[in-house]
Amino acid sequence: MKPWLAATLAVMLVATSLLVQAAEQKKVKEPAGKRERIDCMVGTEDRQARIAIEARGGRIMNFAFYGKTKPRTCSMDVRRGDAYSSWKDTGNATVVTLVDETGDFLIDRDNNQYRFIFRNIDRMRYCGMEGKINGSLTVSRGKKACSVDSNFLEATPE
Repeated sequence: MKPWLAATLAVMLVATSLLVQAAEQKKVKEPAGKRERIDCMVGTEDRQARIAIEARGGRIMNFAFYGKTKPRTCSMDVRRGDAYSSWKDTGNATVVTLVDETGDFLIDRDNNQYRFIFRNIDRMRYCGMEGKINGSLTVSRGKKACSVDSNFLEATPE
């Protein structure tokens, strides 16, 4: 390889790395209010959905989802300000769009619960299997209880 080409590639790699680090470290202004952490699970050991959320002032700041349909598992960790999602708040709803058009979430909140509506989440990217994740998962405050719609754990065809 020519020395000038190697130097150019090295500079490009360093610049790309710095851009990725800057995007991942974006400062997100947290709303005022009490910090709230809730986690819950629905299902059995072999077939389950679980979610852990962190909210501040009633707004979700990050959430982690884990699903299992034995022998496959599915997991994602989504955080405001990360390089892998964009968040838009409108009233009591938040739309979280995942990178590379791999799906989105609608998070609806009221006084007692957060409802996550999964819309065409790419199972291959997050779970290593074909299909899309569609359906809803509701997290209730106070009780730390979850409920899912009946077909949530099933893949929908492409």
